[in-house]
Amino acid sequence: HFIRQRFFNGAFAIGWWFGLGFFGAGLYWISFSFLVDAQQFAWMIPFALFGLSGVFAIYIGLVSALCFRLAGPGMRRVFYFAIIWVAFEWVRGWAFTGFPWNLIGTVWTFNEAMIQFASVLGVMGLSLVTMVAASSIAILGYGKKSPRFRYYGAGLPLLILALIWAGGMWRVGSAKNHVVENVQLRLVQPNIKQKNKWKSELRGKHFNNLLELSEAPLREPNGKKPTHIIWPETATPFFLDGNDAALRIMAQIIPKEGALLTGSPRRTGGRGEPVKLWNSLHVVGPDAKISATFDKFHLVPFGEYVPLRDSVGKFINIAKITTGRTDFSSGPGQRALEIPGAPPVSPLICYEVIFPGAATPAHSEGQARPGWLLNITNDAWFGTSSGPYQHLAAAQLRAVEEGLPVIRVANTGISAIIDSYGRIQVASRLSERIYLDGPLPAKLKNPTLFSRNGQWGLLVLILGFLLIAGRRRLD
Repeated sequence: HFIRQRFFNGAFAIGWWFGLGFFGAGLYWISFSFLVDAQQFAWMIPFALFGLSGVFAIYIGLVSALCFRLAGPGMRRVFYFAIIWVAFEWVRGWAFTGFPWNLIGTVWTFNEAMIQFASVLGVMGLSLVTMVAASSIAILGYGKKSPRFRYYGAGLPLLILALIWAGGMWRVGSAKNHVVENVQLRLVQPNIKQKNKWKSELRGKHFNNLLELSEAPLREPNGKKPTHIIWPETATPFFLDGNDAALRIMAQIIPKEGALLTGSPRRTGGRGEPVKLWNSLHVVGPDAKISATFDKFHLVPFGEYVPLRDSVGKFINIAKITTGRTDFSSGPGQRALEIPGAPPVSPLICYEVIFPGAATPAHSEGQARPGWLLNITNDAWFGTSSGPYQHLAAAQLRAVEEGLPVIRVANTGISAIIDSYGRIQVASRLSERIYLDGPLPAKLKNPTLFSRNGQWGLLVLILGFLLIAGRRRLD
């Protein structure tokens, strides 16, 4: 009724209500994190479930309203709808620190052929063609045009999807399953419940759990011994930097020419200096020394820090969800770490893996292309929900976009070895105590178009669609 009468507010309302359901169904699992300490945070569940979904639904409300204002019924509206949708996906990726979770293109991760298009235009390019194809079905109900026009209008975008699938099948079919020589990984998933994670009386048990899984015998009698051991985000239940006793114990299980990579909280300051906390990744060698450290730079609002604490905190005492009163500090940015006996790695801690185009150091910084991406995370916050599966899907798309393998190691969640085509080589089940062994897949010989050009290719495609939509004869 609102659309027929061309009421802008009505179009916005329709989009907003759709967005509320879309984001509510897709992000419900965020509320699970408030149940870890239910006594303190359970009251926030309605705000997380409906408030967050309601805010993100504004984007889809604006998509609907702008599309209604700019184009009448017909094929022109299909193009405008898809373009505006992707534009707001892009805005969602950086506005208010950014949250590009569950972009529409992610829906194709069930099909390894379809996601290969992300190597050209990224996940947002995949979102664009998906929205054009999905929206074009509405042309069938556009009774003012001939059946031939309606069938062509609905069928051509579907043909484009079919061509993308065929191209992806060719790309995957011609792929070479190369691995990095003399690099054998062991991924350790200790499966520690979040409510027990930071209990002081369980620290020794958690540490021994990690050591036990790291030293466990090979499942295959003739398998290769691990050269590099990887523990998940904040794996050590204590500060590792400066803890010589723990480092010496860890050194006993590290292969001679390898390393152990582990997430760990890090602290600086004290003795008169301001104390700062960091969510870090350490590279530990067999000499019991930390050879490299990476600090997470894209922090989770209200999870790792409270936005505007200095100003708002004067009036309202807001606690972050993670343990401790001190906010985490943000690291300097993305960079590659040198790993003994392995190619350089670009670390991605927790949800840093969801940001398209930000998985590797910027080319302008002059850093060499890394050999792989490492995503360490702790999905125990979200239980047995769809959240960890969505997180894994984002990791698959980063592999395709960058042409680099992604090694994903979770405290609990889904750990996996993903090759440079986004194919899962080996993976754990959700909420499973396990270790995974496997070789490090090789990166693609040549960088992908997306890794070289970023979103410029998508911009060219959008301009092309705008030119088509601008033709008078289109409708």
